[in-house]
Amino acid sequence: MEAWFALLVGIFFSVAVYLMLSKFIIRMLLGVAVLGNAVNLLIFTGGRLTRDVPPVIPDGTDALAAPAANALPQALILTAIVISFSFFAFLLVLSWRAYSDLATDNTDEMRVAEPVDEPVPPLGY
Repeated sequence: MEAWFALLVGIFFSVAVYLMLSKFIIRMLLGVAVLGNAVNLLIFTGGRLTRDVPPVIPDGTDALAAPAANALPQALILTAIVISFSFFAFLLVLSWRAYSDLATDNTDEMRVAEPVDEPVPPLGY
């Protein structure tokens, strides 16, 4: 089962890189979202897929009686989901502002905002 998840993570990463190399901002945003999901799945798979009991120590004992599930990857994934959603929302608002100001989502056409007649910076000192 973990081999299938590894293959799925590889597919997600390749799709994310393909989308982020696009000229259009919407595809870039979708690539960032897919990349976040790929990283979450990678962390989840790295924490091993088991059906162990929850890590709860019963009263009167100092250690677990049986092997327990690792809760750290799940906590990391929850944190990563919140951070990736807020990052995606920020990028979505930023791209909306760029689209409303420049009337295009093509990054090649957004170069209109750069000055053409400005001298090039010095190449060395």
